[in-house]
Amino acid sequence: MEANVIREALASKSYSKIADICDELMLKVAAEGLAFQYQWPYAIHLLGHYYVDDINSARFLWKSIPVAVKENQPEVVAAWKIGQRLWMRDHSGVHEAIRGFDWSQDTQVLVAAFSELYTKRMFQLLLSSYATISIKDAALFLGMSEDDATNYLLQHGWVVDPASQMLTVKKQPVVTEQKLDPSKLQRLTEYVFHLEH
Repeated sequence: MEANVIREALASKSYSKIADICDELMLKVAAEGLAFQYQWPYAIHLLGHYYVDDINSARFLWKSIPVAVKENQPEVVAAWKIGQRLWMRDHSGVHEAIRGFDWSQDTQVLVAAFSELYTKRMFQLLLSSYATISIKDAALFLGMSEDDATNYLLQHGWVVDPASQMLTVKKQPVVTEQKLDPSKLQRLTEYVFHLEH
């Protein structure tokens, strides 16, 4: 099997390409008629789909995994637990599923990268969804202790009210496109017309 391609992608930190690489290799190996199901890196393949936020493909992959693999490879089941939590939008459960298994060396790198990316996604979700949020709720979304979540959000410019245990979200400045008003467009047209004639 061409597992070297997957290892190279992991080594070069091309995590967003893992799912596509695995999909292509699986199709290639299946087209050649080779028995690959019991040696396939299903956990990495599932995590690759999570990394690019493609939960539907991960669900279909899970359904195609042989029962014997699900029964004999606990890392595959642990990777699927992350997918189940993602599907249910159980944000704190995603972090628990990540921390709740002793990942193999190959998979550990991708799990750590996904965990970091997921925390950033949750930060963006909080940023766009809330004006204020309790420290407890923010910690659940970010998968951190309350102290760690508070420090993380303070580093991003949020404000904490110690009396109410609430965080005030610091909205990022909205970049707006400069619109061209019709009078400027008319002057530009006249100028170009003048240059051409």
